[in-house]
Amino acid sequence: MGKEWNMAGLMIKDLCKSFYINNEEIKAVRNVNLNIKNESFTTIVGKSGCGKTTLLRIICGLETQTSGDINFLNEKGFGKVGIVFQEPRLMPWLTVKQNMAFPITKVSDKNNIDETVNKYLNMLGLEKFKDAYPSQISGGMAQRVSLGRTLCYNPDIILMDEPLGALDAFNRRKLQNEFINIFKKYKKTIVFVTHDVEEAIYLGENVVIMDHGTVVEQVPVNMDYLRDTASIDFIKLREQILNRILLKN
Repeated sequence: MGKEWNMAGLMIKDLCKSFYINNEEIKAVRNVNLNIKNESFTTIVGKSGCGKTTLLRIICGLETQTSGDINFLNEKGFGKVGIVFQEPRLMPWLTVKQNMAFPITKVSDKNNIDETVNKYLNMLGLEKFKDAYPSQISGGMAQRVSLGRTLCYNPDIILMDEPLGALDAFNRRKLQNEFINIFKKYKKTIVFVTHDVEEAIYLGENVVIMDHGTVVEQVPVNMDYLRDTASIDFIKLREQILNRILLKN
Protein backbone atom coordinates (compact mmCIF):
# COMPACT_ATOMS: atom_id res chain seq x y z
CA MET A 1 0.00 0.00 0.00
CA GLY A 2 2.80 2.44 0.86
CA LYS A 3 4.41 2.12 -2.56
CA GLU A 4 1.08 2.66 -4.32
CA TRP A 5 0.42 5.86 -2.38
CA ASN A 6 3.90 7.22 -3.12
CA MET A 7 3.36 6.72 -6.86
CA ALA A 8 0.00 8.51 -6.92
CA GLY A 9 -0.44 12.14 -7.84
CA LEU A 10 -3.97 12.15 -6.51
CA MET A 11 -6.03 9.59 -4.61
CA ILE A 12 -9.78 10.00 -4.10
CA LYS A 13 -11.66 7.56 -1.90
CA ASP A 14 -15.45 7.29 -1.42
CA LEU A 15 -15.95 10.99 -2.15
CA CYS A 16 -19.48 12.39 -1.77
CA LYS A 17 -20.95 15.90 -1.98
CA SER A 18 -24.58 16.78 -1.23
CA PHE A 19 -26.43 20.07 -1.54
CA TYR A 20 -29.82 20.88 -0.05
CA ILE A 21 -32.44 22.83 -2.00
CA ASN A 22 -35.79 23.40 -0.26
CA ASN A 23 -34.82 20.67 2.21
CA GLU A 24 -34.28 18.20 -0.63
CA GLU A 25 -30.90 16.48 -0.82
CA ILE A 26 -29.12 16.77 -4.17
CA LYS A 27 -26.21 14.34 -4.49
CA ALA A 28 -23.77 16.11 -6.83
CA VAL A 29 -20.90 13.63 -6.27
CA ARG A 30 -21.53 10.01 -5.28
CA ASN A 31 -18.88 7.59 -3.99
CA VAL A 32 -16.13 8.66 -6.39
CA ASN A 33 -12.95 6.57 -6.26
CA LEU A 34 -10.02 7.61 -8.45
CA ASN A 35 -6.30 6.95 -8.47
CA ILE A 36 -4.59 9.51 -10.72
CA LYS A 37 -0.92 8.71 -11.19
CA ASN A 38 1.85 11.23 -10.81
CA GLU A 39 2.88 12.91 -14.09
CA SER A 40 -0.24 11.76 -15.96
CA PHE A 41 -2.82 13.57 -18.10
CA THR A 42 -6.38 12.61 -17.10
CA THR A 43 -9.51 13.98 -18.74
CA ILE A 44 -12.94 13.85 -17.12
CA VAL A 45 -15.90 13.88 -19.49
CA GLY A 46 -19.67 13.77 -19.14
CA LYS A 47 -22.86 15.70 -19.80
CA SER A 48 -23.60 19.00 -18.06
CA GLY A 49 -24.67 18.34 -14.49
CA CYS A 50 -22.85 15.01 -14.17
CA GLY A 51 -20.71 16.28 -11.27
CA LYS A 52 -17.36 16.77 -13.01
CA THR A 53 -16.97 20.47 -12.14
CA THR A 54 -18.09 19.90 -8.55
CA LEU A 55 -15.48 17.16 -8.26
CA LEU A 56 -12.78 19.51 -9.53
CA ARG A 57 -13.87 22.26 -7.13
CA ILE A 58 -13.59 19.83 -4.22
CA ILE A 59 -10.12 18.74 -5.34
CA CYS A 60 -8.88 22.34 -5.42
CA GLY A 61 -10.57 23.29 -2.14
CA LEU A 62 -13.31 25.58 -3.46
CA GLU A 63 -15.93 23.13 -2.17
CA THR A 64 -15.88 20.87 0.88
CA GLN A 65 -16.88 17.25 0.47
CA THR A 66 -19.71 15.81 2.55
CA SER A 67 -17.70 12.64 3.10
CA GLY A 68 -14.69 10.78 1.71
CA ASP A 69 -11.00 11.57 1.41
CA ILE A 70 -8.64 13.29 -1.03
CA ASN A 71 -4.87 12.87 -0.83
CA PHE A 72 -2.31 14.74 -2.92
CA LEU A 73 0.88 12.72 -2.98
CA ASN A 74 3.92 12.29 -5.18
CA GLU A 75 7.46 11.03 -4.69
CA LYS A 76 8.42 14.30 -2.93
CA GLY A 77 5.41 14.32 -0.60
CA PHE A 78 2.39 16.61 -0.69
CA GLY A 79 2.12 18.62 -3.89
CA LYS A 80 0.98 22.12 -4.83
CA VAL A 81 -2.26 22.46 -6.79
CA GLY A 82 -3.07 25.10 -9.42
CA ILE A 83 -6.29 25.63 -11.38
CA VAL A 84 -7.22 27.11 -14.77
CA PHE A 85 -10.89 28.10 -15.00
CA GLN A 86 -13.18 28.33 -18.01
CA GLU A 87 -12.95 32.13 -17.79
CA PRO A 88 -9.42 33.61 -17.61
CA ARG A 89 -10.28 35.59 -14.43
CA LEU A 90 -7.52 38.12 -14.98
CA MET A 91 -7.25 41.29 -12.91
CA PRO A 92 -8.12 44.12 -15.33
CA TRP A 93 -5.91 46.69 -13.57
CA LEU A 94 -2.78 44.55 -14.01
CA THR A 95 -0.79 44.01 -17.21
CA VAL A 96 -0.26 40.57 -18.78
CA LYS A 97 3.11 40.26 -17.07
CA GLN A 98 1.77 41.43 -13.71
CA ASN A 99 -1.15 38.99 -13.88
CA MET A 100 1.23 36.11 -14.55
CA ALA A 101 3.57 37.18 -11.75
CA PHE A 102 0.81 37.64 -9.19
CA PRO A 103 1.01 34.15 -7.54
CA ILE A 104 4.73 34.48 -6.84
CA THR A 105 5.15 38.16 -5.91
CA LYS A 106 5.27 37.36 -2.18
CA VAL A 107 7.43 34.24 -2.35
CA SER A 108 10.19 35.15 -4.83
CA ASP A 109 12.67 37.99 -5.27
CA LYS A 110 12.39 40.29 -8.28
CA ASN A 111 15.09 38.54 -10.33
CA ASN A 112 13.45 35.14 -9.90
CA ILE A 113 10.04 36.60 -10.72
CA ASP A 114 11.32 38.20 -13.94
CA GLU A 115 13.11 35.03 -14.99
CA THR A 116 10.08 32.82 -14.33
CA VAL A 117 7.52 35.10 -15.98
CA ASN A 118 9.71 35.80 -19.02
CA LYS A 119 10.17 32.05 -19.55
CA TYR A 120 6.43 31.47 -19.80
CA LEU A 121 5.77 34.68 -21.75
CA ASN A 122 8.15 33.36 -24.41
CA MET A 123 6.74 29.82 -24.29
CA LEU A 124 3.16 31.01 -24.72
CA GLY A 125 3.94 33.62 -27.38
CA LEU A 126 2.96 36.53 -25.16
CA GLU A 127 6.24 38.46 -24.91
CA LYS A 128 5.02 41.21 -27.28
CA PHE A 129 1.92 41.70 -25.14
CA LYS A 130 3.51 41.68 -21.69
CA ASP A 131 2.60 45.34 -21.04
CA ALA A 132 -0.95 45.03 -22.42
CA TYR A 133 -4.01 44.98 -20.17
CA PRO A 134 -6.66 42.22 -20.36
CA SER A 135 -9.07 44.50 -22.24
CA GLN A 136 -6.45 44.87 -24.99
CA ILE A 137 -5.96 41.18 -25.81
CA SER A 138 -8.10 38.45 -27.39
CA GLY A 139 -9.92 35.67 -25.53
CA GLY A 140 -7.35 33.12 -26.67
CA MET A 141 -4.49 35.28 -25.41
CA ALA A 142 -6.29 35.87 -22.10
CA GLN A 143 -6.60 32.11 -21.61
CA ARG A 144 -2.87 31.73 -22.31
CA VAL A 145 -2.18 34.37 -19.66
CA SER A 146 -4.33 32.41 -17.23
CA LEU A 147 -2.35 29.25 -18.04
CA GLY A 148 0.93 31.17 -17.68
CA ARG A 149 -0.14 32.46 -14.27
CA THR A 150 -0.73 28.89 -13.11
CA LEU A 151 2.60 27.70 -14.53
CA CYS A 152 4.45 30.52 -12.75
CA TYR A 153 3.05 29.16 -9.49
CA ASN A 154 4.75 25.85 -10.45
CA PRO A 155 2.13 23.42 -9.12
CA ASP A 156 2.65 19.68 -9.09
CA ILE A 157 -0.98 19.14 -10.11
CA ILE A 158 -2.82 21.37 -12.61
CA LEU A 159 -6.62 21.27 -12.62
CA MET A 160 -8.46 22.62 -15.67
CA ASP A 161 -12.20 23.29 -15.67
CA GLU A 162 -13.31 23.45 -19.34
CA PRO A 163 -10.72 26.17 -20.06
CA LEU A 164 -11.33 26.13 -23.83
CA GLY A 165 -15.11 26.13 -23.89
CA ALA A 166 -15.45 29.76 -25.00
CA LEU A 167 -12.82 29.68 -27.76
CA ASP A 168 -13.18 29.27 -31.51
CA ALA A 169 -12.01 26.02 -33.14
CA PHE A 170 -8.65 27.43 -34.27
CA ASN A 171 -7.61 28.79 -30.88
CA ARG A 172 -9.03 25.73 -29.17
CA ARG A 173 -6.80 23.34 -31.11
CA LYS A 174 -3.79 25.65 -30.71
CA LEU A 175 -4.17 25.67 -26.93
CA GLN A 176 -4.88 21.94 -26.81
CA ASN A 177 -1.50 21.39 -28.44
CA GLU A 178 0.05 23.87 -26.00
CA PHE A 179 -1.31 21.83 -23.08
CA ILE A 180 0.19 18.67 -24.57
CA ASN A 181 3.59 20.35 -25.05
CA ILE A 182 3.58 21.60 -21.46
CA PHE A 183 2.62 18.16 -20.17
CA LYS A 184 5.41 16.47 -22.13
CA LYS A 185 8.04 19.09 -21.26
CA TYR A 186 7.33 19.69 -17.57
CA LYS A 187 5.80 16.33 -16.54
CA LYS A 188 2.95 17.91 -14.58
CA THR A 189 -0.01 15.92 -13.35
CA ILE A 190 -3.00 17.36 -15.23
CA VAL A 191 -6.70 16.78 -14.58
CA PHE A 192 -8.82 18.32 -17.34
CA VAL A 193 -12.63 18.58 -17.22
CA THR A 194 -14.57 18.82 -20.49
CA HIS A 195 -17.95 17.96 -22.00
CA ASP A 196 -16.31 17.42 -25.42
CA VAL A 197 -15.53 13.73 -26.01
CA GLU A 198 -13.14 14.46 -28.90
CA GLU A 199 -11.19 16.88 -26.72
CA ALA A 200 -11.05 14.35 -23.88
CA ILE A 201 -9.50 11.73 -26.20
CA TYR A 202 -7.18 14.20 -27.96
CA LEU A 203 -5.64 15.31 -24.65
CA GLY A 204 -5.94 12.52 -22.13
CA GLU A 205 -3.89 9.42 -21.42
CA ASN A 206 -6.91 8.23 -19.47
CA VAL A 207 -10.55 9.31 -19.96
CA VAL A 208 -12.78 9.22 -16.89
CA ILE A 209 -16.50 9.07 -17.72
CA MET A 210 -18.87 10.56 -15.13
CA ASP A 211 -22.65 10.33 -14.89
CA HIS A 212 -25.06 11.37 -12.13
CA GLY A 213 -22.19 12.24 -9.82
CA THR A 214 -20.19 9.05 -10.07
CA VAL A 215 -17.43 7.50 -12.17
CA VAL A 216 -18.95 4.92 -14.51
CA GLU A 217 -15.83 3.95 -16.46
CA GLN A 218 -12.16 4.75 -17.07
CA VAL A 219 -10.91 4.35 -20.63
CA PRO A 220 -7.15 4.30 -21.45
CA VAL A 221 -6.11 6.12 -24.64
CA ASN A 222 -3.36 4.05 -26.24
CA MET A 223 -2.31 6.56 -28.89
CA ASP A 224 0.81 8.69 -29.23
CA TYR A 225 0.67 12.50 -29.24
CA LEU A 226 -0.24 14.34 -31.46
CA ARG A 227 -3.37 12.37 -32.28
CA ASP A 228 -5.14 12.16 -35.61
CA THR A 229 -8.83 12.82 -34.94
CA ALA A 230 -9.70 11.32 -38.35
CA SER A 231 -7.98 7.99 -37.73
CA ILE A 232 -10.00 4.78 -37.40
CA ASP A 233 -8.72 4.16 -33.86
CA PHE A 234 -9.66 7.67 -32.74
CA ILE A 235 -13.15 7.49 -34.28
CA LYS A 236 -13.80 4.06 -32.74
CA LEU A 237 -12.78 5.26 -29.29
CA ARG A 238 -14.91 8.40 -29.64
CA GLU A 239 -17.95 6.29 -30.53
CA GLN A 240 -17.25 3.91 -27.65
CA ILE A 241 -17.18 6.75 -25.11
CA LEU A 242 -20.18 8.54 -26.64
CA ASN A 243 -22.21 5.34 -26.52
CA ARG A 244 -21.19 4.78 -22.89
CA ILE A 245 -22.37 8.26 -21.96
CA LEU A 246 -25.65 7.87 -23.87
CA LEU A 247 -26.21 4.47 -22.29
CA LYS A 248 -26.28 6.09 -18.86
CA ASN A 249 -28.87 8.73 -19.79
